[in-house]
Amino acid sequence: IGLFYMDPYAREGKRGGAWMSSYVVQSGLKGTKPVISNAQNIPKPAEGQPTLMTFSEVTTMFHEFGHAIHGLFSDVKYPSLAGTSTARDFVEFPSQANEDWNIEPTVLANYAKHYKTGEPIPKELLDKVLESQNFNQGFGTTEYLAAALLDMEWHSFGADKKITDVQKFEHEALDKHGIAYYPVPPRYKSSYFSHTFAGGYSAGYYAYLWTEVFAADAFAHMTEEGGLTRENGDNFRKEVLSKGNSRDLMQSYIEFRGQKPTTDALLKRRGLVE
Repeated sequence: IGLFYMDPYAREGKRGGAWMSSYVVQSGLKGTKPVISNAQNIPKPAEGQPTLMTFSEVTTMFHEFGHAIHGLFSDVKYPSLAGTSTARDFVEFPSQANEDWNIEPTVLANYAKHYKTGEPIPKELLDKVLESQNFNQGFGTTEYLAAALLDMEWHSFGADKKITDVQKFEHEALDKHGIAYYPVPPRYKSSYFSHTFAGGYSAGYYAYLWTEVFAADAFAHMTEEGGLTRENGDNFRKEVLSKGNSRDLMQSYIEFRGQKPTTDALLKRRGLVE
């Protein structure tokens, strides 16, 4: 169906972070198959030693491979609509959804082993790791929502309105939405909120959390439908991964899930409700 390249190790001259790239996009019109790569910056071990990865690095690998299969499983006519060429508030959905599988018991059993003894990760340790993911989620969720709402407010008034007091504008914008300025300020103040002014997220900073709504809801649905099954995978591939931007994105989700997503699974994932 295509080619996949993996560039996992850090090296001199390589930019930091992790990402997915499409060297060739799938296209029925052109008859091209996708050529996709994932890159990370995992420290390279000494010669003869195994590569040991942190939980965060494993999660990132699953995340970026979620982008990769979005590109690899694309099945559309026009290259401009293929793979990850979707709206920003949807493109992170497949990658975030793929993160959840790194702690699925069957998947976990394949890689979370002691590198010398082969013993699986103790349940007590895994539980601690998972519980730690919920630390400070109330604060993190609120500061993110505040920034997303502030971003939207900056893009919701006309050219006739002049802002002379930025701090006052921020206070009024957040009060309008019922998010008090204190004790949780927005993640980014306007004076250094690069996402909303020059970072490509203008009126779209909400996308990070909105895609997580999709991801959490999708994983909860697949869990209810039997979890790690070929049927679930084929359905996700057919209705989401293969469609790119060739149809309305919410419709793609509805075709997969049977309904629009709710926030219930996200709140449970973040430990904010039982």
